[in-house]
Amino acid sequence: MPNDADTRLQLVGQLFADNAQANMATLASSDRQIVAAADLLINCLDEGHKILSCGNGGSAGDAQHFSSELINRFERERRALPAIALTTESSTLTAIANDYAYERLFARQIEALGQPGDVLLAISTSGNSANVCEAVDTAHAQGMRVLALTGKDGGHMAGLLDDKDVELRAASASTARIQEMHLLFIHCLCRLIEDHLLD
Repeated sequence: MPNDADTRLQLVGQLFADNAQANMATLASSDRQIVAAADLLINCLDEGHKILSCGNGGSAGDAQHFSSELINRFERERRALPAIALTTESSTLTAIANDYAYERLFARQIEALGQPGDVLLAISTSGNSANVCEAVDTAHAQGMRVLALTGKDGGHMAGLLDDKDVELRAASASTARIQEMHLLFIHCLCRLIEDHLLD
């Protein structure tokens, strides 16, 4: 039967193998970009600016995860760092979605909170989330730089980035693998930021 123990064990093994393959393919295509992304964030923080983050669904969780690691700590004791996830305020989110449009969900908050020198961490597995793409455009209008976490072919968001922005693209077409790579990107960035602050 298809759900017997051996079949499920094989599936689990295949999922781990797929993850390892995505890891190594992403590393080969993104190692220098990860360091460039960390430098973008480090310079932002060193200059007294903040990082705003956004995404939908699992990417919203990643945005919150990133901001919590900066505000509190990742692996070592250090000063709190200014980061805001634009995915958490239910009254603000529902008001914007109701009064304007869901596409304005993050852009409206960036208009209020974003300042020149800040960085937007924009997360979309497909690169095609309309509200995240609009957030990128609004961040540029506010004088912010953008760090985009994408997958597949980068989607529409990749085309919105300029030469001052950084894209970290997971080398996979699977949403699950892309999300796994995005979490690894986030942990790499947090480690590099903490190393800069503490070394």
